[in-house]
Amino acid sequence: MPGVLPEGEPVPRDGSLPATARRAVGARGFGVYVHVPFCASRCGYCDFNTYTASELGGGASRETYADSVLAELALAARVLGDSPPPRVDTVFVGGGTPTLLPADDLARILDGIDRVWGLAADAEVTTEANPESVSPESLKTLRAAGYTRISLGMQSAAPGVLAVLDRRHSAGRATAAALEARDAGFEHVNLDLIYGTPGETAEDFVASLAQVVDAGVDHVSAYALIVEDGTRLAARMRRGELPYPSDDVAADRYLAAEAALGEAGFSWYEVSNWARSAAARCRHNLLYWTGADWWGLGPGAHSHVGGVRWWNVKHPSAYAARLAEGASPALAREQLTPDEQHMEDVMLRVRLASGLPLDVLDEPGRAGAERARDAGLLDAGAYARGLVVLTLRGRLLADAVVRDLLP
Repeated sequence: MPGVLPEGEPVPRDGSLPATARRAVGARGFGVYVHVPFCASRCGYCDFNTYTASELGGGASRETYADSVLAELALAARVLGDSPPPRVDTVFVGGGTPTLLPADDLARILDGIDRVWGLAADAEVTTEANPESVSPESLKTLRAAGYTRISLGMQSAAPGVLAVLDRRHSAGRATAAALEARDAGFEHVNLDLIYGTPGETAEDFVASLAQVVDAGVDHVSAYALIVEDGTRLAARMRRGELPYPSDDVAADRYLAAEAALGEAGFSWYEVSNWARSAAARCRHNLLYWTGADWWGLGPGAHSHVGGVRWWNVKHPSAYAARLAEGASPALAREQLTPDEQHMEDVMLRVRLASGLPLDVLDEPGRAGAERARDAGLLDAGAYARGLVVLTLRGRLLADAVVRDLLP
């Protein structure tokens, strides 16, 4: 989980929530996020809450990690116990590299979630994976355990770009893993791309897009490279070893992605995400973007229930120690005000192809929407139907549009 955590307020030792937060758990959907903080090596651009073996220190290990997650799950069941039990619509196991855990441990975690709350009959269950961390055998085990979707970190098909990003897999391994996942019976397969890496050429990105399309996946996520303070990549740029990313190049890459993916039958449904069909969209991420509830398990994981948001201690050893004492691993929490909920609702839903209803905006926000429509940043037809929907140019300037809607 990237970035600096807010200070927030203390969390009761037992993790209990206000009755108002528990009253309507899952009314807008309920998901479970599981954070697996382990990586074989640290990528140069990554500032997520992850740890290599040498960074872990004592008190935490991969071998006992599933047991710690199941302990937090038991605590979560107690916290929500007086509420109507939510059915789990989506599960997303992220990291880190979740598939560094044995497939049987990932199966055990999923089974625990099902036992505590029950998976909906059509639940979407996703795990992230690095291409080199899965095999045909592990993929079959995951599929048999109930995982329905896998998200593979491809980033690029160009060896030079992978080297700059400190990725360990070969240029063709991601698409090979995608094909293996299909063969294992996964219903939905995503490939992640990063564009705008120093040294990446337009031809490199076109080749990456072509490999994605040829792999037969039904979902693609593509993000511009963001250089985060404290990363190895940021240090190299400060020393002048690499140039900083270019906004103009990033815009060109985005337009190339939209053209190639559109021609291949994909449609955008969120600014950085494309799917071949409605069924292929990531329902877990849509749950985040539409203000639903979720419980985040694992060190550094965030949760949101009934307008209360909290986040766990970040280090795996501190996380395991708190649970061993029978205490909540939550570090702090905050109660979102109506204004904060409104701001987040606008910021997130504007990025969706389904759009934001105009009547959600206040008078200054509607005036901003009118200006954005007149500037060609919002779809005029959708606007006439009472919706704020970004045009292609608007997607390139989504942050500016949001600022206009939240004056």
